[in-house]
Amino acid sequence: MHDHAPSGVREAGNRRLLAISLAITTVVMVVQIIGAALSGSLALLADAAHMFTDAAALVIALVASMVAARPANDRRTFGYQRAEVFGALVNGIILIALSAWVAVEGVSRLVSPSDVEVAGGLMLGVAIVGLIANAVAMWLLSSAQRRSINVRGAYLEVLGDLIGSAAVIVAAIVILMTGWAQADAIASLFIAAMIIPRAIGLLREVVSVLAESAPKGTHVREIREHILGTPGVVDVHDVHVWQLTRGAPVFSAHVVVDGAALQDGRASGILSQLQTCLSQHFDVEHSTFQLEPAGHVEHDAHA
Repeated sequence: MHDHAPSGVREAGNRRLLAISLAITTVVMVVQIIGAALSGSLALLADAAHMFTDAAALVIALVASMVAARPANDRRTFGYQRAEVFGALVNGIILIALSAWVAVEGVSRLVSPSDVEVAGGLMLGVAIVGLIANAVAMWLLSSAQRRSINVRGAYLEVLGDLIGSAAVIVAAIVILMTGWAQADAIASLFIAAMIIPRAIGLLREVVSVLAESAPKGTHVREIREHILGTPGVVDVHDVHVWQLTRGAPVFSAHVVVDGAALQDGRASGILSQLQTCLSQHFDVEHSTFQLEPAGHVEHDAHA
């Protein structure tokens, strides 16, 4: 599925989107730190710490995106696209570490309630500002995160911020209406509980890429059937599908071709059909086929 409809600034390059999101995150973080200091809110301070970590993660993502844009060379024949995966790995680790810290602080405040009063009104106002800013950042990254695992890492962190701001808003309303300050600590625990599953999901995707597993949704058996359905193709073996990063699948295979097809010059036409099939039916732009006669299979087959 592809969405080619113009979306204005959302269709800008990954680096520009990450830079804009970084600017938004940094401004909101400063506002939340000031708000937390003035209101005494733990949840607001935790959300500010989350924003600080996200700002650092966005810097990592931005640097990784710049590195990934470097062209291929004799040493890095596929270029530097894998740098985005390592950036996403760092982001995932940061998310898990952050959620653990928030959980510990939240439990500590529940077990040993603080005597510090929480200014619910100020807490609510700052949280609303954070919610709006995070919603804008998510909207900016929503399109690019489908194409880049690195941008997806940043997107998930902004999503965590959005959820955190919503939790702070709820806690602030409870405090304003009931005076129960421990709602602040509960909001912190809620933030941690929402972050962890998304961080684990991101790390799973990173592991899948680094392990060179077939991309999610790619069915090797179906690809084999399409290849075998090409006129002149007798068999296919040594099929490998992996991805350099999200949205960059790579395919290679040995294709056994009828001897007559090789002799009468139809090999180039078969190769073109195979590449077109991979591109149009399976969204694989980078495919490599080794065409070989039937007699070549016996000593070369591995799969």
